[in-house]
Amino acid sequence: MGAVRKRARDAGAMTETADAPFLGVASSVRGFAWRERLPSDRRATALAISQRHGISDLMGRVLAARNVALDDVPVFLDPTVKALMPDPSTVRDMDKAAERLADAIVARTPVAVFGDYDVDGASASALLARFLAHHDTPARIYIPDRIFEGYGPNAAAIETLVKEGAKLIVTVDCGTTSFDALASAKKFATDVIVVDHHQADERLPDVYAVVNPNRQDDVSGLGDLCAAGVVFMVLVATTRVLRGRGHYKGAREPNLLGELDIVALATVADVVPLKGLNRAYVTKGLAVMRERGNVGLTALTDTAGLTQPPTPYHLGFILGPRINAGGRIGDAALGARLLSAEDALDAQRIAETLDRLNKERKQIEAGMLEEAIAAADRQVTDDPDRVMIVVGAETWHKGIVGLVASRLVERFGRPACVIAWEGNSGTGSLRSIAGVDLGAVVRAAVAAGLLVKGGGHAMAAGLTVSRDAFAPLQAFLKTEMSSAGTIVRAAPSLDIDAAIVASGATTELMALLEKAGPYGQGNPQPRFVLPAHRVRFAKEVGEAHLRVMLEGGDGARIDAIAFRAKGQPLGDALLAAGGMPLHVAGHLKRDTWGGRDRVELTIEDVADPRKCQPSP
Repeated sequence: MGAVRKRARDAGAMTETADAPFLGVASSVRGFAWRERLPSDRRATALAISQRHGISDLMGRVLAARNVALDDVPVFLDPTVKALMPDPSTVRDMDKAAERLADAIVARTPVAVFGDYDVDGASASALLARFLAHHDTPARIYIPDRIFEGYGPNAAAIETLVKEGAKLIVTVDCGTTSFDALASAKKFATDVIVVDHHQADERLPDVYAVVNPNRQDDVSGLGDLCAAGVVFMVLVATTRVLRGRGHYKGAREPNLLGELDIVALATVADVVPLKGLNRAYVTKGLAVMRERGNVGLTALTDTAGLTQPPTPYHLGFILGPRINAGGRIGDAALGARLLSAEDALDAQRIAETLDRLNKERKQIEAGMLEEAIAAADRQVTDDPDRVMIVVGAETWHKGIVGLVASRLVERFGRPACVIAWEGNSGTGSLRSIAGVDLGAVVRAAVAAGLLVKGGGHAMAAGLTVSRDAFAPLQAFLKTEMSSAGTIVRAAPSLDIDAAIVASGATTELMALLEKAGPYGQGNPQPRFVLPAHRVRFAKEVGEAHLRVMLEGGDGARIDAIAFRAKGQPLGDALLAAGGMPLHVAGHLKRDTWGGRDRVELTIEDVADPRKCQPSP
């Protein structure tokens, strides 16, 4: 099987031919074909990376498989904002926005910050508010209530902010499609700056400036940034304007790099691609977070019980959900208030409230998910080729639909839309899979008159639909998505970076892999296979997880865990192995519990070697 098998210098890595299934696995326990991630036309680049930069063959393969160019390796392994951020002026309307913000700061006129209620919106709002506070400029954060106001600016809120004294309104993580609401600001002669990242049509709101790298006439190439990432560039540009005006003579400039912990949180939580500038934001932001300078993040970290240096996992799965909990089932402004807090006691109180709300959110989600899975099972059983799962109920909570949609995508491997109905109106969240651009589909549905409103980006979107339009909407979604959905599901596969043996899974290897991080959307975590390793034991731990011990042919062992595997084909295979060898696929992680530092495997899939395709 495969003509090429080569041992990497540091981990016993082996490679496979590009055309054959990796290790002959055409259909794993979970129904995946295993494929080599590194395409054949990148193998020469992998070797050149290894030789020129003095790194292992395995690391050369990992970098080449992520399309890292030969000359870009040093910057990729040490991403910095200075090296990866272009001139902010390359973003359309950036200079206009920076000049107007600088005017407000010099005159110290009140500014209202209108944000979204998710992590990105809270982070973007806090970034701008902290910047204005540094310059002693009055600022007011306004986060709409998810249940009663919905997403984005509304005319009533705009009028309230103006009556409170706002002379400039800045919308962050929203506003690109809020034509009517933002038009109301003109009646009050109040300037509006939109700072957003959501997909846009040719038409834009009639406001002072629209800073959005995803507007169709923007050529900056920064469309992968989250809103907080765009706000950070606005702050860089505004600082430059103020510096040019001599504003900082005798005054302290803001430490913008010290705010990257907030940008990193938003970047990971909003699941934008971890490429280019985003990697620098997260890498340097995690370093800032370790300094514990932001009292809000520190309080939330301590409340969540985190005692180890933060990682992207902690941002996405520990801290992010807690901040989101306020917008989902509580006070939508809590997250922004936490991240912009300066008083430790106030921050601690907010963090504890968010932690409690997150526990309540989990309980609500569990009940909704059970009902949603049952409904989705019926849809898939009736129509195995269904391109998208669409479920809804009157009793479901608007703030939880996005989380349930994500779980359905994980379980069924296809895009999902979950709708909370209230009378004649439904509020829905959509989550996608790689290769299916949901944002474009939702914008097309808006243009077709099938939605009250809707928007988003490739992997996530939201909508509001009337019951009368629901049937036509479903037909529209089926037509728009059938081609891409069929292609993606036709050959479900798992990308494999290399095969290693248990003895090669060392802390030294982890140190090398960590340099190629942070991993996430757009920079996938390396996935390895331990071929023909025996399952020495497997037992249930926690909530349906399995703790596993794997042993290689040389007797070397490695601890492993399979999350939420009990009762699933993966868990059944592990429990039934009885010491027999399995090909085991997953990713490596450090285990630092109790002060130790060792490597363990998170199991994602297994295959029986006896059922694999023979070597050609």
